[in-house]
Amino acid sequence: MTEEEFDDLRRPAFAIAYRMLGSVSEAEDVVQEGFLRLHRAREGGERIESPRAYLSTVVSRLSLDHLRSARVRRETYVGEWLPEPLVASADDDPARKAEMADSLSLAFLVLLESLSPEQRAAFLLREVFDEPYDRIAEIVGTSEQNARQLATRARRHVEEGRPRFEASREQREELATRFFAAVEEGDLEGLEELLAHDVVFRADGGGKAPAAARALYGRASVARALTAGLRTGASFGLTWCRADVNGQPGAVFLDREGRLISVMVLDVAEGQIQGVSAIVNPDKLRHLGPVGDLGALMRERS
Repeated sequence: MTEEEFDDLRRPAFAIAYRMLGSVSEAEDVVQEGFLRLHRAREGGERIESPRAYLSTVVSRLSLDHLRSARVRRETYVGEWLPEPLVASADDDPARKAEMADSLSLAFLVLLESLSPEQRAAFLLREVFDEPYDRIAEIVGTSEQNARQLATRARRHVEEGRPRFEASREQREELATRFFAAVEEGDLEGLEELLAHDVVFRADGGGKAPAAARALYGRASVARALTAGLRTGASFGLTWCRADVNGQPGAVFLDREGRLISVMVLDVAEGQIQGVSAIVNPDKLRHLGPVGDLGALMRERS
C-alpha cells in the first residue's frame, strides 16, 4: 500500500472514529487496529472489493464496542468531560475547515454524548457519512427497521439540542475577535454583551490540572470567570494565540517555554456566544505537542 493510498483510507476512517469517540488517541488506536485487520484479511486471501468500505465497517464496529465500555469510565470522570480538541494547521484549506465546522464542533460532540452508543453510531453513519440503512444495521447488529428508528430518534434529539440559527464563518470570526479583545482588556460590560443570557462555561481538567469542577452558567458569572482567568494566566507568564479548534474560533495558551497549557473554543450561534469550553487535561492535549504543567505554575506563583 502506497503512502497516498494509506492517507486516502485513513482520513475517512479517522473521521468516523473521532466523531464516535471524541478522542484523538482512542480514534487513532481504533484506526490502527482496523488497518491491521485489513492487512490480515488480505494476507489470508480474503477478496476485498472496497478497502474503504471494509475499513469503515471495521472501524465503526470497533468504535461502537469502545464507546459502550467508555460510558462506564466517563461516569467516574473527574469534573466536566470534553472531547479532545482538533486544532487546524495554518495550511489547512478552507474546504477542510468548513467540513470540520459542520460536524466536529465540541458543542456537537458533547451533544452526541447524550445518545446511546447505538443511536450515536446510527446517527453519524446516516447523517454525516450517508451510509445506507442496511449497512448501518449490519454494523450496529440490528434489523434495518430498528436502524431507521435509532437514527430517527437520535436525529430528533440532536435537532432539539441544536441552536435554531447557525452562524456563518464570518459571524463567528467577528464575534470571536470582539470576545478575545474584551477578555484581554477586562471589559466586563463589553464581554457580557457578546454572551448569551444562558451561556455556559466548561473546563475539563480530568483531575489532572486545575479546573472548575462544575459548569458555570449565565453571562455575568462566565464573564467574571473568563477575565479573572486570563488575568491570572498572564501573571503566570502564559501567552495565547487565536486558532481554529474543531472548525470553531478558539485559542491555544502556552507557557514561557512554548508548551501547551490549554485549548479554548467558542460555540457561536444565533448571533451570540452560547458556550466557552477550555480543555486543560494534559492527557487530552499531548497529540498537539509538548504539554506544560499548569498546577506547577500555580504552585510556583503562590
